[in-house]
Amino acid sequence: MAKKFISNKDETVRMFNSDFLESLSKVHFAVPLIIFVPIILYMLYLGIFTFKIPVLSIIGLIIFGLFVWTITEYLLHRYVFHMELKSKLGARIHFIFHGVHHDYPSDSKRLVMPPSVSLPLAAFFYFLFRFLIGDVFINPFFAGFLIGYLFYDMTHYAVHHFNMHSKFWLGIKNHHIKHHYQDPDKGYGVSSPLWDYIFRTNYSKKEEPNT
Repeated sequence: MAKKFISNKDETVRMFNSDFLESLSKVHFAVPLIIFVPIILYMLYLGIFTFKIPVLSIIGLIIFGLFVWTITEYLLHRYVFHMELKSKLGARIHFIFHGVHHDYPSDSKRLVMPPSVSLPLAAFFYFLFRFLIGDVFINPFFAGFLIGYLFYDMTHYAVHHFNMHSKFWLGIKNHHIKHHYQDPDKGYGVSSPLWDYIFRTNYSKKEEPNT
């Protein structure tokens, strides 16, 4: 079997003939923060001052939102980003959404979700969760969910571009790097390996590097 192409440089490949579509596929790592931090603050404002939810309830809902993000991150990565349809169009869609990242993992402009993807996904999850938990509790819950998303995006960027020194961050980095360079059918958790351990898609102890 031919070895799969992987570039270790901060470079990319053009994906669209249209300059407009091409621009939508690239984003600076700070853009998610600029977009979603104000939304998070607004939702916390609504929870505290408009709906007057008790502080302990707000904290609990934020933590619950963070927790729900972790399983959402795992499921999206495993079953959506790594879904490969057996057709030319399916292969093209997979490459656009995630395959390009595996071919060019150090491309700094394609490490966080572009708004063209993150905003529709955020809207989908917002209305889904609002339907499930109501108009009041959705605000601190979804603030926690978005905090989890931002932690995921910033962690993903840092893993590929920052030097890690602490045992905690080295563990997260090693877990994700193995997903790229050792076995892409394991290690779907990026910001946390929790669900990989639960669903047995983690790496065995003998596969772990000495850090």
